[in-house]
Amino acid sequence: MSTQNRRDFIRKSTLGGLGLASASTMGISAKSYRNIAGANDRINVAIAGLGRRLGAFFSPIAHKDSNARLAYLCDAKQSQMTRAAERFKKHIDYKPKLEQNIFKVLEDKKLDVLINAMPDHWHTPGAIMALKSGKHVYVEKPSSCTMKENELLVAAADKYSKVVQMGNQQRSSAHTQQIVKKIHEGIIGDVYKAVAFYSSGRGEVPHQKKAAVPEGLDWNLWQGPAVQREYTSETWDYNWHWYGWNYGTAEMGNNATHELDVARWALNVNLPNRVEVESDKRHFVDDGWEMYDTMLARFTFEDNKIIEWDGKSRNAYNTYGSGRGVVIFGSEGSVFVNRNLYKLFDRGGKVIEEVSNDGSEGGMALGGGGNMSTLHVMNFFDTIRGKAKPNAPIDEANVSMSMIHYANVSSRIKQNFEVDPVKGTMYSSEAMKHWSKPYEPTWESKFLTL
Repeated sequence: MSTQNRRDFIRKSTLGGLGLASASTMGISAKSYRNIAGANDRINVAIAGLGRRLGAFFSPIAHKDSNARLAYLCDAKQSQMTRAAERFKKHIDYKPKLEQNIFKVLEDKKLDVLINAMPDHWHTPGAIMALKSGKHVYVEKPSSCTMKENELLVAAADKYSKVVQMGNQQRSSAHTQQIVKKIHEGIIGDVYKAVAFYSSGRGEVPHQKKAAVPEGLDWNLWQGPAVQREYTSETWDYNWHWYGWNYGTAEMGNNATHELDVARWALNVNLPNRVEVESDKRHFVDDGWEMYDTMLARFTFEDNKIIEWDGKSRNAYNTYGSGRGVVIFGSEGSVFVNRNLYKLFDRGGKVIEEVSNDGSEGGMALGGGGNMSTLHVMNFFDTIRGKAKPNAPIDEANVSMSMIHYANVSSRIKQNFEVDPVKGTMYSSEAMKHWSKPYEPTWESKFLTL
């Protein structure tokens, strides 16, 4: 499939349900980008959501080649802003504004970029609101919570002609780019299968209990577009990931986003035509965790190519010799790749090449940053200036996101199903009930209409 045909396919796949057709974000010319931000213009940046991913943005914002200025630090919790400002002092010699209200941030016409690192339920709504206010958007993974949000975000990026890049930073990893290029050139023959995996030892999670809203937290703002409810303890911080579908996307959206994207990239496939999932809550069965914590998923693609997912959120046994990564199988050999390195094997299982990443982003630790994140954000800045193409444009990233949503839907309804590989719709009436999700009605007009 040619590059242009592939892009057309991706756009039809992602936008099929909306019936939209126009130039891809990737297709916007460098001249157009320069009309927005000249090659030497300073880029004014706001970061919204100052939790565990904050460290990923110190280096790219402070780097002299970025010519970026941190204009705002924004979070629904006051102490998060104060803490973030203190941490940034080590990297910049000026003070950004601290603003709790994301709407006030987006009103600033001098602001060029929103880095959206808010909780998952804010990713698509916050990105679309930023686009509508004229900002480029770097949105952390997962870029969407449903297939409907998948469509809306790609359509919004297209309509407002802005750069949107998802935080699947391994797309900017030099060793990953190198081995994927070799795979596409045939170094392991005809690729037919990839196994993506993640094994973590997450512990017991407290049950939610009604509690007073923590001091300095604007709970209504934190919930934002999600269906509103009373505050429960342990929610505003990391455990919202596991407290139901109102806020989180489970481990598929939290980590499979990365590995499945690399697997799909390596196999050079688009949407699957069949999804099969076995999942359950296997550990601490009486605790507050409300989702599956163990999943085996299988996606079948055109030409019978297969991607499998082996996810163990609370069993850290390293089945594949690493906590996370992807194994790619071809007719003449295999490849193991993770954030640290790749190993190339011949068909007999002998290592014939090994290339390591000397960076600091290879482990299993939560949040933080590292060389891949730095390169990824700087690629985003360079794309805004017309000096580069995005490594993870949203129309490409959201094809990978589709696998996340299909697996979550299959897990929730306890059904396997076929998929229309062009429109992306699921051949299951039960599955299609989860095409979108409920929102707080007063917020819908802010992002559901473009």
